[in-house]
Amino acid sequence: MSRPPKALTLARVEDLTLGSFALVPTSQTLSHLVRYLSTWSGSDKLFMLLEYVLKLIVPYMHLRARLQHRAGLRTTPVSTAATGMTKLANLAGDARMLFRLWGLLPIVQWLTAIERNPPPTRQLLTIERLQGWAMLAYYPLEHTYYMLAHDVIPATFALPTLASFIPFVASKPTGKLVTLNKGAFGLWSCRFWAAYILLQFVHLKEDHNLLKMREKAVNKCKQAVSYPAEREELRKRWDAFWGEVVVNAAYLPQALHWSLETGLFKDDVRTSAPLSHTGCEGTAVSVYCLLKMVAPRHPH
Repeated sequence: MSRPPKALTLARVEDLTLGSFALVPTSQTLSHLVRYLSTWSGSDKLFMLLEYVLKLIVPYMHLRARLQHRAGLRTTPVSTAATGMTKLANLAGDARMLFRLWGLLPIVQWLTAIERNPPPTRQLLTIERLQGWAMLAYYPLEHTYYMLAHDVIPATFALPTLASFIPFVASKPTGKLVTLNKGAFGLWSCRFWAAYILLQFVHLKEDHNLLKMREKAVNKCKQAVSYPAEREELRKRWDAFWGEVVVNAAYLPQALHWSLETGLFKDDVRTSAPLSHTGCEGTAVSVYCLLKMVAPRHPH
């Protein structure tokens, strides 16, 4: 005997409409994605993916518009969609730089931590100290570049006199003008970033040696009760190691490119080159990091 249909009451209508998300299954991937994008690093990787994917698409959109124009399929050789994508890519890049305004705080925390809990070797301690000081130089230089680029601070200003720092005392500027070179600040900030990455490769070499030593020690104790757990921990450390190699190998060409006045590669947005090295590398880094962070953890 079939059940009688439920009466279509107001509560039933609400459940079928406003409560329709009850039909959506729960997802561990979605939960992990929300947690990841709630972090500063996660948001930065997402904006980086958006920025560099768009920078890769834009040249092809311009090429397509030119070919269609030659074939008489469009009135102008300019892609309006590509123009919008360029603006969105620039906004994503600008947002990433804005979010880094407080990036100096984790560096100070890191430098403080390694002095209290140093790495396992003296060489690693020296490398991390140098990396920390490189980033202490990088962030203020980038912040100054950002402020100059957005006219938050003037590029040219007069030096104040000592009397100007005394309250209720009228004073005049010294008349000596100081000019801040926006390009120089951007260039030197990238050079310190490149120095950090080069030091990271030295760090990875030391990490590789330590992991090899650890691997030998674990393999000598195959009969131990803790052997499976130690092998799993070693696997995770090797996975993290190779992840660092991939990320830094992709970052290094970008850092070197922006550290040179003429750059290493042609920029895709300015020259409409068919393929951008920095765009490919940036996309590779962001995709790799997102996949690693968003992928659900499965027990082994």
